[in-house]
Amino acid sequence: MRVTQGNQARKRPVNLTLNEDLVAQAKGMTNNLSAVVESLLADYVTKQNEARQAKARHADTATEAWNDFNERAGSFADEHSTL
Repeated sequence: MRVTQGNQARKRPVNLTLNEDLVAQAKGMTNNLSAVVESLLADYVTKQNEARQAKARHADTATEAWNDFNERAGSFADEHSTL
């Protein structure tokens, strides 16, 4: 999944429940709180996607290693199979 950033994506209002004091402090630091939140959200989504891809790569590596081992050594259950 690719994160769409910039003006290409359609914008829409959303409701968030945030700490009132924290929002007041943030508004004192920026004149565009929406852009700051959107940037932080885009970073979060990117990091989560990268973490999921890394986890999938790790699972693929483990699967390949197990399949290689099974191909070389066979399965313990093969000795007891009644098929």
